[in-house]
Amino acid sequence: MAESKKRWWTSLFVQLLVAVVAGVLIGHFWPSWGAQLKPVGDGFIRLIKMIIAPLIFCVVVSGIAAVGDIKAVGRIGLKAIVYFEVVTTFALLFGLVVANVFRPGAGLDVNPATLDPHAVAAQTKGGQLPSAGDFLLHTIPDSVVNAFAQNQLLQVLVFAVFFGVALAALGRERAPLVLDFVEQVQKVIFKVMGWIMRVAPLGAFGAMAFIIGQYGLSTLGTYAKLIAACYGAAVLFTLVLAVISRWYAGVSVWKFLRYAREEFLLALGTASTESVMPRIMGKLTDAGCSRAATGLVVPTGYSFNLDGATIYLSICTVFLAQAFGVEMSLGQQLLAVLILMLTSKGMAGVPGSSFLALSATAAAIGAFPVAGVALLLGADRLMDSMRVFVNLLGNCVATFVVAKSEGQLDRDKLREALDGHLSGAVPVGKA
Repeated sequence: MAESKKRWWTSLFVQLLVAVVAGVLIGHFWPSWGAQLKPVGDGFIRLIKMIIAPLIFCVVVSGIAAVGDIKAVGRIGLKAIVYFEVVTTFALLFGLVVANVFRPGAGLDVNPATLDPHAVAAQTKGGQLPSAGDFLLHTIPDSVVNAFAQNQLLQVLVFAVFFGVALAALGRERAPLVLDFVEQVQKVIFKVMGWIMRVAPLGAFGAMAFIIGQYGLSTLGTYAKLIAACYGAAVLFTLVLAVISRWYAGVSVWKFLRYAREEFLLALGTASTESVMPRIMGKLTDAGCSRAATGLVVPTGYSFNLDGATIYLSICTVFLAQAFGVEMSLGQQLLAVLILMLTSKGMAGVPGSSFLALSATAAAIGAFPVAGVALLLGADRLMDSMRVFVNLLGNCVATFVVAKSEGQLDRDKLREALDGHLSGAVPVGKA
């Protein structure tokens, strides 16, 4: 009888769906009110960010210590980086193909004299993307305390790998108190996460109300072809990920999406993959991926495996050229891919990073005015859902692929999870 009372309205998925729809309605009919709800969505994301750094540390350390094979940890990291590079390069080329076939910018005939050269600078707040050398150097923390205090996730990950490898080398018998402490802290973090998730619908409501209230549904008509091209590309790329997942890892993407539907809807509602990082790591571990694979692949993928963002960047590069009536040569398009391969790796955490990457590409190829990037200011936020969904799914598939390649994918747990026998995310430390 108690079970029958726990009906649909108690489901987090239903609560999030209602919150997202309510946010859209508020933002559309009362845009000024909707625009003022930004702190509600931002507050929820800040609560999640509060626990991400310690969560990554605990998951990676306990995962490496559980595996106990230091060479396996190195293989997982190397395989993840190789996979990320191959898939993101394919995503860039895939976006170019879609843009050339669909031609979303054709016929716009934009006059360069009408552009505001300072608009992009205002959006990016004077920031710039780091060079490849600076980006790699920045992954090494100059202080462990600063890495945690500033929420530098890659730096936390690097320190956690060193700490976990050292702990694995010592063995549980020589450092039992340290490992037990890490595992207990992990349980505490997941308890805190459970409390935070109770207000997830409120966060999704505030974020969606702000996006619609600030930018309006009318923008959909102005950028209809570009939006259709990007979202169409996202659907097709999702099919590619589904094939990779099924063919190599033996995992059904459709079953996984049903299993992790709450996390994906929350990511869409808040326009942020960081808002679901703790829970998606729990879901992946519950679905049979080892703690080591999950702990290494997911945080690294948040910086190196932005499939949705790379598709968006390549489509927008061609879109801008077409908007100015310029037909980019094959050589210019391949040059754009090479530039975006570098700039897209340093995007995470940089304000207005997509505009910076596109500006750098425009300056390098010279096919259209750099100020033309300002044309995307109205459409950029409307692409968040596409980027967030593909980015998140791409990292989940990557985790399954790497775990399978290392023999660290538990088929029994996978079947149990995807067949619906697990009701929710269990703390990663229990896997």
